[in-house]
Amino acid sequence: MCRSVDVKQAVMAKNDDLAAALRTDLDRQGVTTVNLLSSPGSGKTELLTHVLGLSVRRGLAVAALTADLATENDARRLARSGAPVKQLLTGGLCHLEARQVRGHLEGWLPVDTALLFVENVGNLVCPAAYDLGETLRVVLMAVTEGEDKPLKYPTAFGSAHLVVVTKTDLAEAAGFDEAAFTGNVERVNPGVDVVRTSARRGEGVDVLLDRVLAVRNGAPPHRPALTAPAHQHTAS
Repeated sequence: MCRSVDVKQAVMAKNDDLAAALRTDLDRQGVTTVNLLSSPGSGKTELLTHVLGLSVRRGLAVAALTADLATENDARRLARSGAPVKQLLTGGLCHLEARQVRGHLEGWLPVDTALLFVENVGNLVCPAAYDLGETLRVVLMAVTEGEDKPLKYPTAFGSAHLVVVTKTDLAEAAGFDEAAFTGNVERVNPGVDVVRTSARRGEGVDVLLDRVLAVRNGAPPHRPALTAPAHQHTAS
């Protein structure tokens, strides 16, 4: 009888194959894809709304695919930016898989899209294991979540090309120790950049977008401590 670990390995291998093929197709279309991972309540949707809005104001062809277990609330919020947005409902799954992303992009993604942001399900466990065919994996954490979060979720933070701190306007009230946080990030993913943001104040939004555009324009992405085989060809 097949062991559960064998089934899991087969599922992951199939996802990696699909993700690699999707990445090739998106690269061929000139699409830079950003996979956004975070816990619930990190402020990911609000920050992405600002990033999309800035992209539209700069004249960039940007789109977003947002995932949740239920409701289309996030898609409605993101659409206020003026960018094309599509909601993906997972039907109870706590993560996205490459097949879901491909299925929702087919027939929807505008042909001239330059940047595609995929807002993953709010969860730092399951989504971290699934390659979605992204160019960049960005992991976000609010200052209210605790400086030791990278140590608690080493797979998510260790596989990030970029780490983003959100809600920095609350840092003082939350007693956030930035030095301790960046030290913990460095322990699980040496050399990864950390961008500080506040959607409320608009801080760091331009920095985050510029980091994405730099990679789109040829800058080599950071090599994460945990580099999946499907990502190795993009690492410097």
